[in-house]
Parts: sequence; structure tokens; C-alpha cells
Amino acid sequence: MSLSIRNQIAGTVTTVTSGEAMTAVRVRLVGGQEITAAVTTEAVKDLGIAAGSSVNALVKATEVALATGPVEGLSIRNQIPGTVAEVAAGGAMASVKVDVNGGGLTAAITKDAVEALGLAAGSSVVALIKSTEISLQAV
Repeated sequence: MSLSIRNQIAGTVTTVTSGEAMTAVRVRLVGGQEITAAVTTEAVKDLGIAAGSSVNALVKATEVALATGPVEGLSIRNQIPGTVAEVAAGGAMASVKVDVNGGGLTAAITKDAVEALGLAAGSSVVALIKSTEISLQAV
């Protein structure tokens, strides 16, 4: 299946915590990072997702925020450290490619944010992703 979502990272489900409507799925990415995806319980059942399942974590570039270091006092649980590989800035927006252990992420952020954070190739960053913005694809 071809998708327009740029961020597609392979991983293995480590835990599934189901609720009535939503389920928290913990995934160990190929680089060893742990992330949590909050998806509907119905989707988890339909996809047959359980501990040990192979999945791809899918995240739209517009749902990836960047920080110059770990952030505390924030509800966003998924914080993945990496290094900026490339910045492509336009008039208002920029595409920032980030190398993370085991793969890469792309963040679509404003050009102003790139300038304010001083982002350039080689910059250390932390990709921030809300668990509700991660979709899972059964592999």
C-alpha cells in the first residue's frame, strides 16, 4: 500500500492496554526507542494487534514538533532524540529531516521556528509526537 505519510517506522508491539473506546499500544521501534500510540480499541481488534505483533508506526510530518532538547512538564509522551539531516525552507514553511536511531522522521514546521531554534544539518533535536497522532499498520 502506498501512502503519502512520510514517517513510517517499523517496530514491535510490546504491550497493549485496552479501554472501552481507546487502546494504548506501546511499540519498540527498530532503533530501540519506545513510543505509545493511542488508537481505537476497534482498530486494534480489526488489525489483530497484540504483544509481539510487527507494525509500522505512521505519523504525518505536520504532527511532528521539534525541540532542541528533552522537554519536561508536557503531556506529549513520545520524545525521540535525533540529529537534523536536512532543512528545506520555503517562504513560510520548512521540511526538516531528522535522523533517529533506526530510521528517519520528517517534520513540517514553520520557517520562523527553524530560525528561532537555529536548526541546521547536524543540530541535535528531539521529535515530539502526541500518542493520538500515531497510526499503526499491521505488517
